[in-house]
Amino acid sequence: MAAFALVTENFKFLSLFFKSKDVMIFNGLIALGTVASQTAYNIFAFNCPCSSGRNYRYGLATIGVPALAFFLVGIIMNKSTWDLVSECRLRKCRKLSGAAAFALLGTIIGRAVVAPLTWAVISLLQGQAYTCALSEFVDTSSLEGFPSDQKSEVMAKFPCQGSVPVELQSFWAEIERQLQYESQLIGWLLVAGMSLMVFLLLCLKRCFSPLGYLQEDYWSQYRSIEKTLFEHTATVHARLLAAENIKSFFGFVALEKEEMEQLAVHQSASPISKTDWNRVTGVYLYREMNGLPLYSRLNKWATYNLQHNVEAMDKEMDVLS
Repeated sequence: MAAFALVTENFKFLSLFFKSKDVMIFNGLIALGTVASQTAYNIFAFNCPCSSGRNYRYGLATIGVPALAFFLVGIIMNKSTWDLVSECRLRKCRKLSGAAAFALLGTIIGRAVVAPLTWAVISLLQGQAYTCALSEFVDTSSLEGFPSDQKSEVMAKFPCQGSVPVELQSFWAEIERQLQYESQLIGWLLVAGMSLMVFLLLCLKRCFSPLGYLQEDYWSQYRSIEKTLFEHTATVHARLLAAENIKSFFGFVALEKEEMEQLAVHQSASPISKTDWNRVTGVYLYREMNGLPLYSRLNKWATYNLQHNVEAMDKEMDVLS
């Protein structure tokens, strides 16, 4: 039972990744954008050096460097990354078990690898980078009638047909076909592997999720709405607080009509303490209090605040509260 509870705990992280339809749509847009970038690059920028030694490095760089850049951007743009950083900075990761941290990192990486894998797959299916990189390593013994004395320097020139001796140009179609076959085979195997992994993770998530499908869907909606309202309210709060400070300094403040209406409705905005900001910042996992769900750190803070017992929130030692 303890093992089952641990697995269930860790798979809550997977639900954060797979339960949101917005995440799937976002990942789809990332993939489409990556495909467009890859196509544009191949049309306007790809230029194989056709030189022994350089082909291999250029081909690998064409696939690997953009993939690495996409991966790092995905890590940086993922809110969970900074939630994890804040959790470790504010609470020294005391409430973060090793297994849970590993699972959370898995969800962050899972989001970040969408664009890199899409770039790699499209590169392999198109075959230009692979053909450039591996042309000098083609086994010439598999080419009927090909002179056996030709070295890798000559083979490296094949992607640039004008640089190949006339008597060897007729072999290019067969060489290109062989390299395209290898490249596309690797690409489709990568697609199959990714699809199988996503399928297995979805199945595991459904098996070990502590929530029913409807409640997961509600949780997803809640988090999305809370995020939207929080950002909008924070903008209004910051505007009102800035307006009060500017009015205190100048004696008046120049506001647009909408801003004046907001000021008339809300009157004033009080600064929020650093302690309260820290309490609603960081990693959060689904929790319940007296049988009632707590869907976010803000939800949890509000619940304890209504009970005038916010300090108890800081004293909790359950994993990833």
